[in-house]
This record gives sequence, C-alpha cells and structure tokens, in this order.
Amino acid sequence: MTTILDGKTIAAELRQEVAKDVSALVALGGRPPGLVAVFVGEDPASQIYVGAKMRASEEVGIVSRTIRLSEEVSAEDLFATVDDLNHDDEVDGYLVQLPLPRGLPEREILERIDPDKDADGFHPMNVGRLWLDQEGFVPATPSGIVELLHRYEVPLTGKHAVIVGRSHIVGKPMAALLLREHATVTICHSRTRDLPAICGEADILVAAVGRAGIIGEEHVAPGATVIDVGMNRVRDPVEVERLFPGDERRREQLARKGSVLTGDVDFVRVAPRAGFITPVPGGVGPLTVAMLMVNTLRASRRRQGL
Repeated sequence: MTTILDGKTIAAELRQEVAKDVSALVALGGRPPGLVAVFVGEDPASQIYVGAKMRASEEVGIVSRTIRLSEEVSAEDLFATVDDLNHDDEVDGYLVQLPLPRGLPEREILERIDPDKDADGFHPMNVGRLWLDQEGFVPATPSGIVELLHRYEVPLTGKHAVIVGRSHIVGKPMAALLLREHATVTICHSRTRDLPAICGEADILVAAVGRAGIIGEEHVAPGATVIDVGMNRVRDPVEVERLFPGDERRREQLARKGSVLTGDVDFVRVAPRAGFITPVPGGVGPLTVAMLMVNTLRASRRRQGL
C-alpha cells in the first residue's frame, strides 16, 4: 500500500516548532530573528514565493520585510543593497529571490552575500561547508526533503538514492545531504543513457527536472520512495488528459485557470507502484518555506550567542 508523504502537515509541524523556539529566544533576552527578501522585477511566480515566505515569517514570530527593486535596477545598486544587509545587525538572514532579471550578474550577487546571513545556502562558502560536513546554511528544498523522510521514518542508510537533475538549488545539495545520511547516491541528467534502467534501481528516487510527468512507471521499482520536486504548469488539454485520465476536476481547473499544476512524476501511474510518494501540490513545496524559517532561526541564535 502506498503512503502519501504529506509535506503540508510536516511543514505546519516545523512552523509550530520554530514559533515555540522563537518565543524561547525572546524569553532569554534575545530579539526576534530578522529575515529580509530582496525581490527584483515583477516575476509572478517569484511574487507568490516571496509572499508565502513573508506570511510564514509573521506566523512564527520572525520579523520580516521585503525590499522591492525595479527590473531596471543597476548591478551597482543591487550590490549596495546587499552590502547594507550584510552590515545590518537586525538582519540575521536574507535572500535575493531568483531568478533575477536578465542582465544582472546572479553569480556575483550571490557571492556578495555574507555567508553567515545566506538564508538560501547558495553562497560558495556554504556549498563548500555542505560538502565538507561543516555547519552552515543548506538550501531549503533538499533539507526539507530529508526532514520529511526522517519524520516518516523512511530508511536512508545503505539505500540507493537516484537524483534526476543536477541543479545547484536541488540536485547537487540533495546528493550531499543523502551522502551524509549514508545513502549510495547516483545523479542523472539530460545526457544520462538509459534513464529508466538507472532510476529503476533506486530505493529512493528524487525527480527535480522541471518537465511535467517525465518520470513514469517504467522508472520506478516496486516499493520505492518517490520524491517529486517538480512544479509545472500544463496548459495543453491533451497532456492534461494523458497525465490525469478521466479526471473531471482537472478538466474544470484547466478551463477555469488555463493550466493545471503537476510535478515531474506521472503520479497517477507511479503512485500504485511506490512505497512512499509526495504529491504535487502539497508535497515538497511547503517544506521549502518552512526550512527557510528554520535556517533564519539558527542564524539568529548563532549571531545572538543564544
């Protein structure tokens, strides 16, 4: 029988724990943690993500604010904003929401962030700390996945984990975290030959490609744990019918909203084979925001010496 890994419920538990710890921090004489999101441009998806982060911060007692900058902002002005946040003692963690508008030097911006305030864990120093098993910020999505697996008591030690996708946001840090858990890790990508055969050997399969329904039943061994990181908008009625055959609710959603949200996994066909599986939505997504709260709290404790 397949177990649905309910990321929404686990994220709510994490937020409750952070809220309790923030109250304890203040009771010890500290100040509430401070989090800032720098949002450049008008990307609709980024606006949704930033809004979710700010609402979660308010819920757990973290003092948060958003710095909104025009799409035409110069690299020099964005550098100056980052420098100001680096020197602001009330800010424990901050992030520059990605993607940045074309023309802005993303790599240089990320490298300019103080590694000890790098709430997203994308600074090269934090990347190095992760691979060297040192304390530092870890990207929220992969750390949230590990938290989810722990709380559902999914065994990791000695298991074969296959990650489809090699991004610096999910794929690579996911591999490092699973190695910490003593799993054997394989990373697949667009040039991997015979992807179904390699995925079919996995005890734990993490799909982080960004292509709707690319992982089908032929990729999944019976009883495997399947983690779907994808968030894809499907607008083609034929594709919606393929992924959700006979699903009247999805048809109505397509007609009403113009798209249907789905992951990288063909959930309808894969779920019956899996031992554990995350849904989309309600799986990995909520954990990303919750783990950002955890990162900010840890940063604040460290900076305040509490």
